[in-house]
Amino acid sequence: MTTVAIVYFSGTGHNKLMAEAVAVGVEMVDNATAKIFRITGEQITAGRWKDDAMLNEISSADAIVFGSPTYMGGIAAQLKSFVDTASSIWFAQGWKNKLAGGFTHSNSPSGDKQSTLIYLAVLAAQHSMIWIGAGEMANPETGINRLGSYLGVMGNGGGGDKDNPVVEPGDLAFAKLYGQRIAKATHAWAADKMA
Repeated sequence: MTTVAIVYFSGTGHNKLMAEAVAVGVEMVDNATAKIFRITGEQITAGRWKDDAMLNEISSADAIVFGSPTYMGGIAAQLKSFVDTASSIWFAQGWKNKLAGGFTHSNSPSGDKQSTLIYLAVLAAQHSMIWIGAGEMANPETGINRLGSYLGVMGNGGGGDKDNPVVEPGDLAFAKLYGQRIAKATHAWAADKMA
């Protein structure tokens, strides 16, 4: 059984829906399980994220998918606080050769979301992880990858409010396909490492 950790922050609930869609995709693959880890402001004390039990559980996964809304052209401060805490893992290269991926959401079609995905890919590279791209061509008919993102999954708009967020169905379908891709890649990577 391979495990995919989905680590994300969501301020308005849109990114939470994206994380859940990635998890559904992972679970559609035989012998793969998804574990969702929501980063919250309550885990941050004196400017530092702290949850050793969660960090240990994330570190035990075979792959880690990072998710953040795009705020002002980059990742949310709450996820950045988690990333900074994980620098102790970086120093020991504790995530080396794990698979990695990422997703983001913002209200506008662009919103400079690519900056967020680039940040997450660089984070993975610094941890010596293997980044998995989106793997889906843009399809205007289904709405899958309607924003033309190939580094990771992007979503935008959708509406609703904090109590009832709505994400475009094509964006959720894209996230689900990405979860499947990550799970299948994790299986293939694990089998290759065993050979």
